[in-house]
Amino acid sequence: MPEVAQPQTSKVIDMHLSITYRQLSMYGHNGEVTTEQILPAPASAACCTTLTAEPLDQGQAQDFAKILKALADPTRLRLVSLVAAHEGNEACACDLIDPVGLGQPTVSHHLKILVDAGVLHREKRGIWSYYSLAGQTLERIAAFLSPA
Repeated sequence: MPEVAQPQTSKVIDMHLSITYRQLSMYGHNGEVTTEQILPAPASAACCTTLTAEPLDQGQAQDFAKILKALADPTRLRLVSLVAAHEGNEACACDLIDPVGLGQPTVSHHLKILVDAGVLHREKRGIWSYYSLAGQTLERIAAFLSPA
């Protein structure tokens, strides 16, 4: 006849011992427990409207929507990062074609959208266009998205 499994009796857990074991295992694994102090934002960041400070008016909402819409495309976001990572934060359009793996007309179209949104500046030098970051626009976005 097969042996029938007996139900196990529950064990009483000593909470103090359990907490002590948990603390010791955390210290042994992670080292000392550290805390992080959150500092107040610098006064210069208080110049712009943030998401949590007050509601946007219609004009502000349209401005930010245009910028964020331009940055929402993966190719355009990659182009901005390529310009930012390029020497002097400036890149020739010819240097941006191969890294994104698209044709010149498509890259030019994406760059035009970024310039029109105010994310990049364009400077014509002979037959080439050079692109640089529009720092004020990016600072506005960062201030807008940061908590108050």
